[in-house]
Amino acid sequence: MIGILIVTHEHLGEHLIRCACHVVAEKPERLMHLGVFAADNPDDVLVDMRETVRQLDAGDGVLVLCDILGATPCNIATRLTEANRVACITGVNLPMLVRALTYRNETLSTVVEKALGGGKNGIIVIPEVTDHAA
Repeated sequence: MIGILIVTHEHLGEHLIRCACHVVAEKPERLMHLGVFAADNPDDVLVDMRETVRQLDAGDGVLVLCDILGATPCNIATRLTEANRVACITGVNLPMLVRALTYRNETLSTVVEKALGGGKNGIIVIPEVTDHAA
């Protein structure tokens, strides 16, 4: 089973997990979050991330989901990536997380592919309905 770590600014990861638990009707195992705050020392956060990844990895790898490319949480998390062991995706959203949870018994590369698809496909423009009576 692929472990999943959500690395975001402040409490966003915690809230994404709570929402995902609502959607999947359970608290999935090997799912954790790490919030990065303005006062945090990046070197200390990196140590915490490494330890959390170690805890989450049951031998199949870990997917790290971050909020914003180029921001401190993501910049730190990218230092953890390792081929076939730790992958990192930015732009985390609820559809991405739910898809990753749904396919986490597959290989890490499959979970990455499915999570990306869920994240991208979850972002659409709903056409404006002009006739609400129909």
